[in-house]
Amino acid sequence: MSQIDAHYNKKELPEKLLRMGIILLIIGVVLGLVGFFVDPTRASFNYLIAYTFLISIAVGALFLIALEYATGAIWSVPFRRVTEFFAAIIPLLLILVIPLLFNMHNLFHWTHEEVVAGDKILQGKAPYLNVSFFVIRAFVIIGIWSLFYFFLTRNSLKQDSSGDQKLTGKNIKLSTVFIVIFAITISITSFDWLMSVEPHWFSTIFGIYYFSGTVVAALAAVTLAVVLLKEKGYLPEKITSDHLYSLGALMFVFVNFWAYIAFSQYLIIWYADLPEETFWFLQKWEGSWAIFSILLIVIQFLVPFVALLSKPAKMNPKRLKFIAIWLLFAHLFDLYWLVMPQMPGLEGGYVFSWIDFVFPIATVGFVILIFAMKAKKENLIPVGDPKLQRGLDFHL
Repeated sequence: MSQIDAHYNKKELPEKLLRMGIILLIIGVVLGLVGFFVDPTRASFNYLIAYTFLISIAVGALFLIALEYATGAIWSVPFRRVTEFFAAIIPLLLILVIPLLFNMHNLFHWTHEEVVAGDKILQGKAPYLNVSFFVIRAFVIIGIWSLFYFFLTRNSLKQDSSGDQKLTGKNIKLSTVFIVIFAITISITSFDWLMSVEPHWFSTIFGIYYFSGTVVAALAAVTLAVVLLKEKGYLPEKITSDHLYSLGALMFVFVNFWAYIAFSQYLIIWYADLPEETFWFLQKWEGSWAIFSILLIVIQFLVPFVALLSKPAKMNPKRLKFIAIWLLFAHLFDLYWLVMPQMPGLEGGYVFSWIDFVFPIATVGFVILIFAMKAKKENLIPVGDPKLQRGLDFHL
């Protein structure tokens, strides 16, 4: 038995986790179908929020994998496989995007020819904002992400049996390319699926805004999974509070980065005071949306900032579990705040609907199901990675 094998014996995750994922997914899908039948517009907007949330978890996780390889990080190697499990959602985005493509008329008024015909701004954007080019971009971008996911994880899994260090070198090269492509594709994704819901609005910083929230959500998902697996004895005992501190510190950094980008976007638009930019923020101070805007600052920044400020807080498993769940909810709330005020009928303020709670249930079930299925087939740690032992021995 190797030194690494001595620290890790694969244990099967409980079957109830898989069942929980299936049950939540079925409940969410059934209620979601009812939602599309009762109110297709509201269901479409909520499905868009759920879809962009899944992109954040999946593609954000792939970015974290690439970041580890590109920077030569050691501390994160023992739970890189956990991150790979979340990235496994990426190929399924090709299927999950289809309901949105069939409901584009409910989401985007630039898809209505009669609207474009009477709007000079939309006419100017028509070479980019048209259904054919939009659909092509969606599938090409998901295809690119899927290819990088396939090659990066294939090499990682090969190492479990071969221990070949050359595979790490290949992944380093792939990762450096992916990080550049990720920056471009995640920006285009944010422009297409989120920003074009209100196609008259302009913001050159919006891509970075979505990127920052994406990384926060992916880090939160990984942190929650790692802490839970560690507590239940599914990860090696040598993963210590020093490893957890690194995860907590990264979450703290990106919470602050999100706040910096969000405030920068607001400040630049407020200072310039251009009507084609300011109306978007003014709408979010109409009626009850003003409460959502204030809550966003509290939920996405103030609470996690205070909760993760001290060093002991970043090493406390209970605190990290709480704040990870909190940040996942915060990112979902952020996406809701971005999208829903543009929905016809909600411009003046929030109106309650049970449909708003359906797709988050399906999303949670879907993520749990994918994670449980991947964990059933693969090791929870990359046992063949040549850096694994140093990662397990990591200390601050």
